[in-house]
Amino acid sequence: MNNPLPSSTTDETLEAAPAGEDSASAPVVSVTDLSIRMPDGPTLLQPTSLTVRPGEITALTGASGSGKTTLLRALIGHLPAQAATHCTAFDVLGHHVPSLDPTALRTMRRTQVAYVGQDPGSALNPRMKIRHLIAETAATVHDQTVPALLRECKLPTDDGFPDRRPTAISGGQQRRVALARALARTPDLLLLDEPTAGLDKALRDDIAGLLRHLASSRGLAIVIACHDPELVDACADHVVQLTTAQPRLPRQHTARPQRKKESADTATDGIAARSVSVTFRARGTAQLALDSVDFTAPAGSATAIIGPSGSGKTTLLRVLAGLQRPDTGSLALDGHPLAHAARKRRREHLRRIQLVPQNPLAALNPSRTVGAALTRPLRRHTTLTKARTADRITELLDQVDLPADFIHRYPHELSGGQRQRVSIARALTATPDFLLCDEITSALDPDTAIAIMELLQRLRAEHDMAVTLVSHETHLVAAYTDTVHVLEAGRLVTHGPTTAHVPT
Repeated sequence: MNNPLPSSTTDETLEAAPAGEDSASAPVVSVTDLSIRMPDGPTLLQPTSLTVRPGEITALTGASGSGKTTLLRALIGHLPAQAATHCTAFDVLGHHVPSLDPTALRTMRRTQVAYVGQDPGSALNPRMKIRHLIAETAATVHDQTVPALLRECKLPTDDGFPDRRPTAISGGQQRRVALARALARTPDLLLLDEPTAGLDKALRDDIAGLLRHLASSRGLAIVIACHDPELVDACADHVVQLTTAQPRLPRQHTARPQRKKESADTATDGIAARSVSVTFRARGTAQLALDSVDFTAPAGSATAIIGPSGSGKTTLLRVLAGLQRPDTGSLALDGHPLAHAARKRRREHLRRIQLVPQNPLAALNPSRTVGAALTRPLRRHTTLTKARTADRITELLDQVDLPADFIHRYPHELSGGQRQRVSIARALTATPDFLLCDEITSALDPDTAIAIMELLQRLRAEHDMAVTLVSHETHLVAAYTDTVHVLEAGRLVTHGPTTAHVPT
């Protein structure tokens, strides 16, 4: 007989609403001892109880893979078809969710509940303009509907921003556009998965204030899955701590590689951009995303790119990866010209420069297993035998702290943090010389974030790999990078040693 599963711990006790309780304070969500597992597979959620009332914010915390995203998706009845749920009670807005038919589920999602996932950019139609994306979900639309929602979510209403498309805005801006779409529906229950991932501290504080305002002014019940303890402290009324079935063992810390000293012979070794400019145009307006930016990442270096959300950090990474063609400027690899477009680069250049994007769900084919996602680049960039390929996939999963049996899972069966680690493993299949990382730790709990940075640090030492890190987590930037480039409004305002520009 299997041992009973450990219960998750919470800071509150679920209590039945007393008879005659005012409907304004009656629970919007009442879940008791909910557990979710795959048949003959992993446990996705340990037994968990949750109570959510109007006007209150409840935060779900815990390590990556503890089930935070799974619980949010369970509340809207959006789980893998094979997932088995067990519970004592499961009520959302007066509905027993497991028993709802597809039509009733769609009605509840459309009229009562709004959900913003961890990778909101993947849910935004790349062909639609921002104003139409927001108006699409609004119950009623007038001239000020879209501008008012943009302002509420701390987004610009001028400079042609409403007429830009999701691919022409930063990851942090995509996240706030998705929030504006959710608010346009005037829901009773708002579910947010990592709402401040990829946002700078000032915007995180703004979002915390916005969530408190929404809870109090609209009487909105809000549930957030979050790794950010400062956000939780700033806005949460209740905290539910989720646990994992098998806690991971901490990784051994490695010695920090010494920064390489450039000489006349090695100064040109690395990836460089000179006077790079990128302009996004929409509806007769032009938005300068990068303005004559210079960038250098020497071989074997650890370089950070920091700055406010929307300052051009992701755009610069995409230029280096060949995914965004600059209007002006030049690129070089080891002192030799580098083609602007990835499709025009030599295969060896494609192997040497790998990008880990901010939204891993958009980078992983939903119809392919993790094993298939890792096999394809291995076949493209290596000559390994079939047996050795299987061994290499196991090694890669172990490197990013995932068990070998994940090769059979699909992206939708993984947590956000697990998808991020698969995305990192996929980039590592090519044994790159330059790894471009866009907010790769924003969806990870602190322990896992440190483990990932330790992994990259070890790879730098073993393979002389250069890492370029875009991040708002200044403590990681200070601990794991040697040089920093600071962007603001598309311009490079300063660069130099991390110790001189980032507080430790």
